[in-house]
Amino acid sequence: MKWLLPRIVAPALAIACSGTTPPAHAQSPDPAPLLATLRSVGPEGEGNEAAAAAWKELSTGPATTLPVVLNALDGAKPLAQNWLRAAAGAIADRARAAGQPLPLDALDTLLRDPKHAPATRSLAWDLIRSADAARADALIMTFLEDPAAELRRPGVTRLLDQAAQLAQDGRKDEAATTAENAFRAARDDDQITQAVEQLKELGRAPDVPAQLGLLLDWHLIAPFSNARRGGFDTVYPPEEKIDLAARYPLPDGTQAAWQAFRSTDPFGHVDFNKPFGLIKEVVGYATTTFEAPEARDAELRLGTGNAWKVWLNGKFLFGRDEYHRGSRLDQYTLPIRLEKGTNTLLVKLAQNEQTETWTVDWRFQLRLCDRTGTALTAAAR
Repeated sequence: MKWLLPRIVAPALAIACSGTTPPAHAQSPDPAPLLATLRSVGPEGEGNEAAAAAWKELSTGPATTLPVVLNALDGAKPLAQNWLRAAAGAIADRARAAGQPLPLDALDTLLRDPKHAPATRSLAWDLIRSADAARADALIMTFLEDPAAELRRPGVTRLLDQAAQLAQDGRKDEAATTAENAFRAARDDDQITQAVEQLKELGRAPDVPAQLGLLLDWHLIAPFSNARRGGFDTVYPPEEKIDLAARYPLPDGTQAAWQAFRSTDPFGHVDFNKPFGLIKEVVGYATTTFEAPEARDAELRLGTGNAWKVWLNGKFLFGRDEYHRGSRLDQYTLPIRLEKGTNTLLVKLAQNEQTETWTVDWRFQLRLCDRTGTALTAAAR
């Protein structure tokens, strides 16, 4: 099931396959230095040897150390998270084998605190579920408005199943209401699509972009050069000033000019291929404005398989120089501060030299929402 956070990960598998088992200790190890070692694991295996030794000792600890281990997941890098998940899984497995209870109340407290990272809370829920399925089941519907999409997912699944059964029983109005609740709570593409299909079959017309806060109206300009992938760090004119009337000379003698573009994609993808064609080794820019009725904290959530950079009101937010790793809704989340009135967004999107059919996509989707993923509405709407 997609919403389950896997507890069997590479480090644990490597140790399990070695044939070794954690040694028995008369005294429980101090988890603090061991957790620090696991959190220090770096890229390309840096610190793995020390991490393996720390994991082996940490995994002999009692079940009462589980909340401490889970707390260490907050802010940990991906490889460190793997080691920490593996340690939590090993501790829980040993406790179950010995007939010892897990600290469910402490895990429940951690799970309910949205200040913890989604990965931390999801693992807490998984551990509760493994020890007391009824207790976990009773929590499912309490997370429909939770900031963590992973925790929302089981409840949305339940609503979708209920809607399907109600429709099958001929109770169409109840089915539509239930499917609408699922649609509002869903944050994953597949569940949103399923809710939309159910609602359409029931005679409703859900508006996905409006529900999610996807921005559809943009101005696009391209193509600037990304030869030898050099365009990602090249500062082209739109990064210095956004002038929708400007034209910029290109090496082939033509000029790049801004053109209006409105996405008609069901999930709000802004597709550079539509106005500019299937071209490679290029960079394009997209800009739009958002009228905020008040100054507030928000989140910018982006999905794309291309290399990208984003600016808000002329301030660079973040970027990833990475190509064709797949795209999904809310792939990247950036905390932002909207100003009251007009806020200007600029997206830089790069295509590389690859020509395989799966590298054709040159598009992104972007939405503005609060920390729960609920769409923000512009003042003009």
